[in-house]
Amino acid sequence: MPKQKFNTIPFSPSRFPFFYGWVVLAFGTIGIIMSAPGQTSGIATFTDYLIDVFGISRDQLSTTYLIGTVSSSFLLTHAGKLYDKIGARWMGMLTAVVLGFVLFYLSQSDRIALFLGKLLNLQAAQFYVGATVLSVGFFILRLSGQGALTMLSRNMIMKWFISKRGLTGGISSVFVSLGFSVAPLVFDLLIEKFGWRGAWISIGLVAALFFSLVVFIFYRDNPEDCGLNPDGEANREPTQSPILQKAQRQYRLKEARKTYVFWIFSISMAVHALMMTGFIFNIVSIFDQVQMDKADALFIFIPASMIAVVFTLVGGYLSDYIKLKYLLILLLIGQSISAFSLPFLNITMFYYLLIAGNGIASGMYAILIGVAWPRFFGRQYLGEISGFSLTLIVFFSAIGPLLFSLSLSQFGTYAIASWICLIICLLCLVGAFRADNPQEKIAATNT
Repeated sequence: MPKQKFNTIPFSPSRFPFFYGWVVLAFGTIGIIMSAPGQTSGIATFTDYLIDVFGISRDQLSTTYLIGTVSSSFLLTHAGKLYDKIGARWMGMLTAVVLGFVLFYLSQSDRIALFLGKLLNLQAAQFYVGATVLSVGFFILRLSGQGALTMLSRNMIMKWFISKRGLTGGISSVFVSLGFSVAPLVFDLLIEKFGWRGAWISIGLVAALFFSLVVFIFYRDNPEDCGLNPDGEANREPTQSPILQKAQRQYRLKEARKTYVFWIFSISMAVHALMMTGFIFNIVSIFDQVQMDKADALFIFIPASMIAVVFTLVGGYLSDYIKLKYLLILLLIGQSISAFSLPFLNITMFYYLLIAGNGIASGMYAILIGVAWPRFFGRQYLGEISGFSLTLIVFFSAIGPLLFSLSLSQFGTYAIASWICLIICLLCLVGAFRADNPQEKIAATNT
């Protein structure tokens, strides 16, 4: 099914009284927020209920999460290629329906495991049946939620802008950050009202029935497919900037993987994902280790989000005028501060440094994950390139919860996991100084 099919139904974007890219920005941002049930913070709201109904330990739940997430990561490159082929609209509808299905599946996961154990006469191995059911659920949830829906919504926004790409990415990331911060509270309210099963069912119905329709109505993949130009500029080059914004060459994935800048950006963002998922997944336990209560743990999301919003807006604006490696350096500095502070949370200064570091790193991550790949490698094969990068990010994010959980169970402290993250961040920080845009060499050769 070609991307362009039914682009004028129920309306033609070219007939809008203003540039349709702003509509894409709004609904693409909503699409990213809709992935919240598949994000670690969204799943973490339900983890204690899963531990209770399955009768498993936190390490065991983290292992099923690892298996499901790692498995999903291997399909994200293929998901990116499918996105390049059929576009954001059709893939978005499919993903929304799958997300709704898997949330219903997870709401009944313990009952499904019990039924399968009896059906297959595996009651003696009920633990393994339950672990398999959970792993399958996490696999589909992470693939559809954290992976595909986030990727296609973000890439769609990036395709509609070039000279304003950083600014619009920053605006989108601000609302996404706020949405992700509020989502666990909303999920918790739904749990209190409907129970944990009813909460997942409610969210699933919204995704499968309502949001899939929203995607059909408002999502469009490329401005050119709708008779428009990026940024709404008619028949001329994007606004000039002190840096090179428009790609001189469209890279395929196999070509992008041969560049230094692809790996240093991907690994740096993946390490950020690893630490954040490990931290969030075990946040209450981490603070309990330093005799701080749940309120202290959950409070950090508010000021960290405020800091992230500021850095996202400023970073998004600056990314249109400075080299992205400077934002990467700032991300790694923020993440290093967080990693160093985590073992010393009982000291007030390090508590606030953790908040600041998380806010800075999250703000820069929100910009770079969207802006970097179209600037470095062009828009034509954005799906497969961002999909492979997301494979690394999701893979590392899967390791995070188990790394932190094992750090506690094997060494009695989360400090070991934190020091490992710090070492990797510092190594990436050194390498970030030479992470230049490969398009610049091509432009220099052509002039």
